[in-house]
Amino acid sequence: MMSSFFDQFMTPVYLGIPLIALAISLPWILFPTPQSRWLSNRLLTLQGWFISRFASQLLLPLSPGGHKWAILFTSLMLFLLSINMLGLLPYTFTPTTQLSLNMGLAMPLWLATVIIGMRNQPTHALGHLLPEGTPTPLIPVLIIIETISLFIRPLALGVRLTANLTAGHLLIQLIATAAFVLLPLMPAVAIVTTMILFLLTLLEVAVAMIQAYVFVLLLSLYLQENV
Repeated sequence: MMSSFFDQFMTPVYLGIPLIALAISLPWILFPTPQSRWLSNRLLTLQGWFISRFASQLLLPLSPGGHKWAILFTSLMLFLLSINMLGLLPYTFTPTTQLSLNMGLAMPLWLATVIIGMRNQPTHALGHLLPEGTPTPLIPVLIIIETISLFIRPLALGVRLTANLTAGHLLIQLIATAAFVLLPLMPAVAIVTTMILFLLTLLEVAVAMIQAYVFVLLLSLYLQENV
């Protein structure tokens, strides 16, 4: 029983071919393409409004040098949001529950922010490793601690996204299994469990959106420190 709960996180395979590439590329098909006409439909208008509002809020604390990342951050946000939301549908696979994928997104982007800081302003970037006014005996210890915290950032990004989505999917499956088992035995309890499952599903939808936003927001804060 316990092994079947975790089967949903295994990469689907068809004829020996992993289908994770298909699961990653499929969400882009769902987004409407811009039209050459002046007047667009409601869906394109809503999409443009959402992207403009998100980009303006995300880039508000950044200096003009960081605005070059607007397209990358917006695309990453839409990518994570669509994958997380599609993963809540029945009989679907959520690629963002795989730590390897999340680390593959977090590590290069975090490393890019660090390289930009070291190239543009190395003194300011290295200054984050030692807070101002630190007592002399604590300098070596604080440098080690800040260095470790710096290198833990991409791991925290990947693990946070993976753990939140995995925990939500497991909890939904556990409660759904309990409702299915209790239905012939205790129908009243099964109905209450189903209501809890519905509320939990709404919560998981919010978690899927929030985690995609938090992932991109933390990357923008890392970028803010280095531009």
